[in-house]
Amino acid sequence: MAEIILNVQVRERTGTGGARDARRSGLVPGILYGGDKDPVAISVKANEFRKALYTGKLLGHLVTLKYGDETQPVIAKAVDMHPVTDEPWHFDLYRVDEHQQIKIEVPVHFQNQEDSVGLKRGGTLNIALHTLTVACAADHIPEEIVFDVAALDIGATIRVADLKLPAGVEAAVDGDTVVASIAGAMAEVGAADGEAAEGAEA
Repeated sequence: MAEIILNVQVRERTGTGGARDARRSGLVPGILYGGDKDPVAISVKANEFRKALYTGKLLGHLVTLKYGDETQPVIAKAVDMHPVTDEPWHFDLYRVDEHQQIKIEVPVHFQNQEDSVGLKRGGTLNIALHTLTVACAADHIPEEIVFDVAALDIGATIRVADLKLPAGVEAAVDGDTVVASIAGAMAEVGAADGEAAEGAEA
């Protein structure tokens, strides 16, 4: 089961007024939806929610919702933060079965940038996809997808098909989709353009 447990309360009052009341009581309001059941307005103690959120294993992961003696697996789909205080303001939870096949976004990270051949030559890593939508079982969502750029030179392109995904995890987008590329430095591009212009004049 999931590592994080959210102890929720059911909110009797819904809408903006209900959410405001929850926040005044030290709670973060949210909605539980999905499956064949109606949406339910819920809330979690703000300190408990912050603790779960800052582990980095809440959003986009399988977590356990607990209401009294009842528990069920859910996916934290979205967390809205207050624009000024940066405190959790609202969240959405989605009902799932542990082994249910789902589509979800997973962060993509690029390792060994300091050793990259192209980046050492002054190139720039242009990231087109910071997250990748994958299809997998709800209890096998990868923490991240990592790509090693150490051997890549200027002009290299990383596509979805180049990513190594864990067993049981498949990309839910076309394999030719560009994830990132290493472009030449602007100075090099400018110099090359200048040389080409001189050649044309000659």
